[in-house]
Amino acid sequence: MADGFLGHPFRRLFWSPTLLGVPYYQSALADWFETPTVHILKINVPGCHKDDIKIQLEDRNVLQVSGKAAKPDAPENAVWHVNERSGGQFSREFVLPDNAKVDQIKAQFENGVLTVTVPKETMTKPKTRSISISSKL
Repeated sequence: MADGFLGHPFRRLFWSPTLLGVPYYQSALADWFETPTVHILKINVPGCHKDDIKIQLEDRNVLQVSGKAAKPDAPENAVWHVNERSGGQFSREFVLPDNAKVDQIKAQFENGVLTVTVPKETMTKPKTRSISISSKL
C-alpha cells in the first residue's frame, strides 16, 4: 500500500539518483538478472576498495548500496586535459521482490565490480482441491 502520493513503491522511483541529475559515476551503474534460484546484482564501483562500500537492507526489502570512490590525484603542478574518472560518493537502491531471502544475501567484490547474490524462495504451486456442492446448507 502506498504511503502518500510518493510513497512506497513510487518514492524510490521518483527520488532515484539518475532522475535527480546525479552524474552516472555517482549513481553506480548496475545490472540485475535472475535465475530460477537467485537474483544477482552486479554493480560497477571502480576506484573503490571493499572497505569503502556499505550494503544495507532497509524497510525489509530495499537493498541500499553506497560508498565513496577515491578521487584521482595528480601532481600539484599538473594541468588536467581530461578528467573523466572522477570519484566521490555513490548510492543505489534496489527494491527486492517478495520471494527474496533477505536473511541470506551475500556480496563479493572483485576488480571494481560488486556482486550481490540474493537467493529466492522456492515457490510451490498451491494445491487445488474440489469442493462439493450440496443443495442445502
